[in-house]
Amino acid sequence: MGGELRKKPKPAQLNPNWIQLQQKLKIRGSDASRPFKNSETETPNSILGKRKERQDAESNDCQINPLTPVNDDSSLTDAVAMDCEMVGVGQGNRSALGRVTLVNRWGNVIYDEFVRPVERIVDFRTKISGIRPRDLRKAKDFWAVQKKVAELIKDRILVGHALHNDLKALLLSHTKKDIRDTSEYQPFLKSHSKRALRHLAAEHLGAKIQTGEHCPVSPSTSVTKLK
Repeated sequence: MGGELRKKPKPAQLNPNWIQLQQKLKIRGSDASRPFKNSETETPNSILGKRKERQDAESNDCQINPLTPVNDDSSLTDAVAMDCEMVGVGQGNRSALGRVTLVNRWGNVIYDEFVRPVERIVDFRTKISGIRPRDLRKAKDFWAVQKKVAELIKDRILVGHALHNDLKALLLSHTKKDIRDTSEYQPFLKSHSKRALRHLAAEHLGAKIQTGEHCPVSPSTSVTKLK
C-alpha cells in the first residue's frame, strides 16, 4: 500500500581497520561522517559489537589481532586486496611469481595459490617469501593462476602495497582509477617518500608485521598487537 512505510536498508558494514584509518586521517565522507559508537554504547549488531563478540570468544590472555576479519563472509566483493610473494629465477636476481593471495573487503581469503613459474626457480627466498620446495609440488601453472586472478580483479577496486610489482609478476594490468595503492596514498607519504608496509601497519593499525617469513593468510602468526 502507498501509505505503508518502507524499512530503510541496513547500512553496509565497514571493516574496523578502515574505520580506524578514517578516524586517524579525519576523512570526511558520507560514511566517515557517521558517528561511531564507543565501547560503552556497543550494540550486538554494530561493527564494534561484532568484533567484541569475536574477541570475547578468545581467551583473555590472547592478544587482539587488529587484522582479524570482522566476519566470516568469503564472498567476492566490489573491492579486493592482493599480495604476491616472489621467488628468484635466472641467476636468482630476477623475480617470478611464487604465491598470490586475494582477500575481500572484510579481510577473508577468496583466493590463495602457490604458483609454478615459467622459468626454473634458483632461489626460493624462503626467509622472506616463506615459500619452500614442498609448497610447489602441487602448485598451479602460472598461466592458470594469471587467468583466475584476472577474472577476480576485473572491474573491481584493487587494493595493495606497491601493486605495480605484483601486477608485473602476474603480467597483468589494471585500470588506474580502480587502484588503491598504500605506497602511493598521499596521507601515507613522508616527505614525499614511499614508506614500507610494516611501518604503515605499525603507525595506523598498531600491528607489527613482516618480522620474518611473510604469510598473507595467517595474521595470527605474522602479525602481533603492539603494546
